Amino acid sequence: MLEFGQKQDAPAAGDLIRDVTEADFMKEVIEASREVPVIVDFWAPWCGPCKTLGPALEAAVTAAKGKVRMAKVNVDENQMIAAQLRIQSIPTVYAFWEGKPVDGFQGAVQGSEIKAFVDRLTGLAGDGGLSEALDAAEQMLAEGAAADAAETFAAILGEEPENARAYGGLVRAHLAVGNEAEAEGLLSAVPAAIANTAEIDAARAQLALARQAASAGPVAELLDRVLSHPDDHQARFDLAQALHAAGKVEGAVEELLELFRRDREWNDGAAKAQLFTIFEALKPTDPIVLKGRRKLSSMIFA
Repeated sequence: MLEFGQKQDAPAAGDLIRDVTEADFMKEVIEASREVPVIVDFWAPWCGPCKTLGPALEAAVTAAKGKVRMAKVNVDENQMIAAQLRIQSIPTVYAFWEGKPVDGFQGAVQGSEIKAFVDRLTGLAGDGGLSEALDAAEQMLAEGAAADAAETFAAILGEEPENARAYGGLVRAHLAVGNEAEAEGLLSAVPAAIANTAEIDAARAQLALARQAASAGPVAELLDRVLSHPDDHQARFDLAQALHAAGKVEGAVEELLELFRRDREWNDGAAKAQLFTIFEALKPTDPIVLKGRRKLSSMIFA
């Protein structure tokens, strides 16, 4: 099983934000920036805008949970550094990465600009292996190791609680072992920031399909009924649900497309709605989705 970083406490503010002098600038900024981007805030006690910008920067750095650090340099007490970096007015903010300045700004800026600034820096150092861990968890789930996948998805959420891919993956892992109650609980508590993402929509669709599967009828009997009565729309719809429950997704899509072709308005457009639920539950690039959407579009716009 993948050994991904277990949930850890966020770094203490003292580890992320430090007062830096000429004596330790090389260590705390230049050398430290080879591991993680370092924001340097040049300020002075008499600077009014600094009193607003500094705390806002500190909050953004703290929220980044160790992906960036911050060094505060009092220019009155460290005039040599200010001169070397040609600081002409304050507040001035520089960002260092791999020993070199890579970004910066002067003056007080809006909170949204600060967040965008910090977000750009966190991207420089990558995501700490989260993408690789997500890929590994998806592979586990595809291979039937749902428990291991769930553990990895949960560990990722420990690092990034609003990671939509991990959250949706955890829901799908629970569904894979039949734990619908846990999946439903997770979806009811999904963070607002990711509630409308494609990953969460896919998890909701899979939960809906899992519930349908619990009451799906026998495929053989429904198939006989459809063959005997091709215009029995309910029987065809039930057959599609039964096929999906049996893992025959493409067959389910074909029956729903046929139902839509025969009567697109039946049961308030149930065939189209069910098709969209199936499409949402699959990856957008899945051949079944691509083929099904193409056929549905040709019927709609024919």
